[in-house]
Amino acid sequence: MRHTLSVLVENKFGVLARVAGMFSGRGFNIDSLNVGPTLDATTSRMTIVVRGDDKVLEQVTKQLDKLVEVIDVQDFRDEEYVDRELVLLRVKANSKTRAEVLQICDIFRAKIIDVQTERLSIEVTGTDGKIDKFLLLMDPFGIIDLTRTGKVALSRTND
Repeated sequence: MRHTLSVLVENKFGVLARVAGMFSGRGFNIDSLNVGPTLDATTSRMTIVVRGDDKVLEQVTKQLDKLVEVIDVQDFRDEEYVDRELVLLRVKANSKTRAEVLQICDIFRAKIIDVQTERLSIEVTGTDGKIDKFLLLMDPFGIIDLTRTGKVALSRTND
């Protein structure tokens, strides 16, 4: 089972290394990790996706809470939240296939960010499901390269 954690941390040198070290030191695998600043310049928010059962999640949460630089840990499994991921990809698109690629991009609200003679660079954002479906539809055209940001998430509650 995949769990999404939102971890508010002090914005200090070495915090990311300590959090990642905690995971590797205890044999937990991180599916995705995103870190970015918050409105408060002294804090950053980490969105961590980890696989495991409830016991693994409980251990991860307890270990994160023990780190001095960690301010708050939220498990989005039990809360309402919104999440998105950004993907940049380069796909083959010649004069015969370009219209179909553009049509699929339009359906998924993807943006064309670069046009070359035999390929297009595309930006698409959305949930895991949307991204996976888009990539599945692009695969027959020939995906040349891609990069994914990993999930970022935000609670819908007013805490």
